Amino acid sequence: MNFVWETPEEIDLALAKRLSRIRKRRNLSQVELSEKSNVSYGSIKRFETSGQISLISLTKLCVALDCADEIRNLFTNVEYGSIEEVLRERT
Repeated sequence: MNFVWETPEEIDLALAKRLSRIRKRRNLSQVELSEKSNVSYGSIKRFETSGQISLISLTKLCVALDCADEIRNLFTNVEYGSIEEVLRERT
């Protein structure tokens, strides 16, 4: 078992900061991203300051920022924790 040194809130905030950097790199304001993604400006502002957002809104932001593959590929390369997990997956 791996120990996670970050809280879920810290992980979410780090994700929000990375997406904010992508937004700025694409030269989009929060309002412009809101219009492009159909996610409310308030949701984007809250996400970038607190890390809180719904999964569907996060997906919409990723699509609008042309990084949908990043979210599409979540959990595709998760390592097995034990041989029992391997056996359970094959049945």
